[in-house]
Amino acid sequence: MGRLIKDIVTELVGKDLAHKVWSRLELIGDIAVIRKSPEVSLDMLKLVAEELLRRLPYVRSVWAAVTPVTGAYRTREYVHLAGERRSLTIYKEHGCQFYVDITKVYISPVLSYEHMRIARMVREGEYVINMFAGVGLFSIIIARHARPSKVVSIDINPYAYELMIKNISMNHVEGVVEPVLGDAGEVISNYSEIADRVLMPLPELAFKYFPKAVNALKNSGFIHVYEFELGRSKEEAIDKVVNKYLIKAVELGVSAEVTSSRVVRSVGPRRYQVVLDMRITS
Repeated sequence: MGRLIKDIVTELVGKDLAHKVWSRLELIGDIAVIRKSPEVSLDMLKLVAEELLRRLPYVRSVWAAVTPVTGAYRTREYVHLAGERRSLTIYKEHGCQFYVDITKVYISPVLSYEHMRIARMVREGEYVINMFAGVGLFSIIIARHARPSKVVSIDINPYAYELMIKNISMNHVEGVVEPVLGDAGEVISNYSEIADRVLMPLPELAFKYFPKAVNALKNSGFIHVYEFELGRSKEEAIDKVVNKYLIKAVELGVSAEVTSSRVVRSVGPRRYQVVLDMRITS
């Protein structure tokens, strides 16, 4: 599929610009989303969109994302390019299905590997808190592929919360995933010293809310931190994030061990998204 899309785009815009289109294209259910590059016009993207619809029968709608992710709900502004003028779709991942509205909630297929990687780390009976749940991908995939006792699934976006409730029902995890609407920094105070594992998949707020995540853990537990960092290399970016959180753990008076770390993706020139798996002991 990836090679076909690359070929379609190259035919239409030429080799020089092709990478700035196909490398920025994501398929979310039956919707294709192209993150617009400044070098590529909307008229050119409309030609690409029409050809994608003609040659890819599983694509029903094509949109251009014309702004970066912004705001408390982490959404973008979009321009409809071709096909059905519809932003709601069903996205499938790891045997689960999710209602997603690309214009109202944050979604990134790039995190698919992380969703399953974390799920495979969850042990039977664990109490998990997902501080930034969105429409519930991490939470529901954990519930379906591990055996947690509870996954508290928090999000501040009311649209994401409504879709999360539907997704919990659609994936038959009502008895495990508990949807909560609110600011995770405030809500998590209701879950003091109860969690075995806390997920923080929101780089913009992870460091600020890290002390609150630590407070939610039992005497010993895990925190998965996602953070943006600059670095001349991936290794430098990881080292900077590790040092930042280990220093903060010392300030909080807890013992912290980074059990694993990796770059999830590049998000700009010498800017990376890094994930740390940390064992915290009070």
